[in-house]
Parts: sequence; structure tokens; C-alpha cells
Amino acid sequence: MQDPKTFLSDLFDAAIDAADPARAIQPHLPAPPKGRTVVIGAGKGAVQLAQAFEAQWSGDLSGVIVTRYGYGAPCETLKVIEAAHPVPDAAGETGAQAILDAVSGLTEDDLVVALVTGGGSALLPAPPEGFTLADEQILNEALLASGAPISAMNAIRTCFSRTKGGRIAAAAYPAKVVSLIVSDVPGDAPCEVASGPTVPGPRGPTEALAALRTYDIDLPDAIIEAITRAAPPTEDDPAFARNEVTVIASASRSLEAAAARSEAAGLPAVILSDAIEGEARDVARVHGAIAREVVSRNRPFAAPIVILSGGETTVTLKGQGRGGRNSEFLLSLALDIEGVAGITALAADTDGIDGSEDNAGAFADGTTARRLRAAGKDPAALLADNDAYSAFDTLGDLFVPGPTGTNVNDFRAILIQPAR
Repeated sequence: MQDPKTFLSDLFDAAIDAADPARAIQPHLPAPPKGRTVVIGAGKGAVQLAQAFEAQWSGDLSGVIVTRYGYGAPCETLKVIEAAHPVPDAAGETGAQAILDAVSGLTEDDLVVALVTGGGSALLPAPPEGFTLADEQILNEALLASGAPISAMNAIRTCFSRTKGGRIAAAAYPAKVVSLIVSDVPGDAPCEVASGPTVPGPRGPTEALAALRTYDIDLPDAIIEAITRAAPPTEDDPAFARNEVTVIASASRSLEAAAARSEAAGLPAVILSDAIEGEARDVARVHGAIAREVVSRNRPFAAPIVILSGGETTVTLKGQGRGGRNSEFLLSLALDIEGVAGITALAADTDGIDGSEDNAGAFADGTTARRLRAAGKDPAALLADNDAYSAFDTLGDLFVPGPTGTNVNDFRAILIQPAR
């Protein structure tokens, strides 16, 4: 067979192809309205969705798309604004206001098409009245360092925003809103993607305050008081009666595509889950235990085999190093499988960026930890300092595909071959 890294990269490509915006959006185009068509979008893959929509739409349209710096591309008629992620900045605040302005003053004959992908939450900062962007930055930084799962973070975010939790759709009323969503969240709940700018959720201050306590998230008293007073829209609000919501791409479909690509190459594949959550280093140890069991006892699967999984792990920041959750997963996995032959793994974020660095993820195998020590690096110390990027950069094992134009969350593939 081909080189393991090349093979695993090919599986990643298959997963990305399955979430291709042009392919995903075509079956879900809404009927043209009597009035105006306004297109809004937010997320790391929102511009690519917008380009696909423009190419396939026959009528007039206008609108605004907000994406991460470096992820922008020209659209024919839609305005594109680039902003910061994962901590919001002034450009994001400008973009959020531009979207709110674009959907204001519409009629029941008008149509709003919302193109939503992962990353949109940070890209649409709009703190409650009386607060500033600095307050929302404080909130985001605290959430990112907490290790809380995405559902808990979103429960909090939607109680401190003028855009999240369905508020943009509420602002568009009485226009109809059609939301086309690329899911990057475990379980694919539309209200969780980008904190649901056009999709109200079932939670409010009670759940948000419980999440703050559970994950010991320390925030200024004024922000906590605002969360306590929040009243996000609910699903039974008449303003959402005509709205339509469709998940057009997801981790599940992408993992299935990767499994099919593996099997076409003659290697069986198994999908553990598309909704795995938890600390990245702990999830890695579970994956490592399964891989070692396959190598040593040919159970629960027989080698050769490709083990696939997705979801969204988290990292509780305690060190000062560089790296995202996929790189941290791999460094922990490398320690768990040290010295075991026949195991090669790729973990990567499907948007092409793992955290805030330039890599999507990295590769690891049973020699990774040993090679780090030979290079004068202590892999356990690097892990303790959340410095997985430096570890894989030292070895030349970073995976750097660049922005992919989509986002269906984490992709993990572990190739297990029989020992020779």
C-alpha cells in the first residue's frame, strides 16, 4: 500500500470532498420569493457556501458574509467581511451589525437565506446593550480556557449576545428565513452551530449559570448579572413559524465518505462515533487503548483496519504552549502508543486550522515520542505545557492543508497494520 501519511491524507480529502459547499447546497436551494432575497452568512466556510449559492441562484440578491481572516474570497454581489477567530475583534462586531442591518425592515414577501458554518459564534460578536466588545472578548477567552464542551459554551454565549440563539432570525421577521447549515457540532443540532444565529434553542439563563458553575468559569459580576437577566428567543415564538432549517453537511457524512475511500483501497474501516467529546488528551488515551488492543489481541477489530472518529474535543489550558485540540490529541496518543509498531494516526480540524496556528493537525505513530526525546524534547513536558504544535513542528509531522472551505469538526483516522 502507499505511504501511511499519504493514505491518511487521502482519507481526509475524502471527508472534505463530502462537505464540499457546491455539492452540498444544490439540492437545498429555496424557491425564489415575491420580494427581495437577502443572503447572510457566518463561519469559516461561509464564503465558499455563498459563492456556491451565487453560482446556482437565478434571481437578484444582496447581503453580507462574515468569515475568519484568511478565509475570504470574492463574491459577485455579496459583501465579505473578514474578522478574528476564536477571540472576536472590532471587524467581527462591524460584520455582526452589518448583518443585523441587512435583515432589518424586511416584509413577509422577502426571503433571508442564512449560510451558517462552524466558527460563526466568534465571528458575530454583539454584546448586550450596555456592554462592549471587550466584555465579549473576556467571556470568549474564559470559555476557551475552561475545557467546557461546545454545548455548555453555547448555553452561556446565547445569554450574552444580540445575534446568537435565533436573534438574527427574529430581527428578520416577518421575512421567511431559510438556514442552510454545515454542522461542526456533536449530534448536529442546528441551534448549536455558530451558537444558532438563526435557530433558537431550548436553553436560557438556568442552563447558562449551571454551566458556569460546573466548569468553574470565572467572569466579572456584571457579565454574570447580564446572563441572569437574559431572555433568548424560544422555539415556539411565532416569529419562527415560517422558517426552515436544513443541515446540508456534517461529520457523519464526511466520516462515511472517508470509510468508503478506505474500503475502496482494500482496507476495512470502522467509525467509532461522529460525536466524541471530552478532554483531547483523555480521548486520545481511549483511542490508544483500542489501537493497542487491535495490535496485541486482534480485538475488537482485526488488523489491518482504519479506525475513524469525529466530534469536538476540548483542551483545558494550563500551560503556555502552542497548539490546538487535534495536535494535543496526537501528542497524548503518541505517548500512549510509544514503541508499538503498525499504528499511524492523523487528527485534524476539517476547516484546515487547529486552534490558532497554521496547521490542521499532525501525524503520530509509535516512534513519535522516541524521536522527540532524540531531538532533545520531553513529550510529557510538552503535553503538560499544551505545546503540541512545537512537538510536531520539531519532527516535521505537522499537517498543513490550508483552509478547506468547509468545517465539519474534528477528523481522526488511525491506520493499524499487522506487525511484520
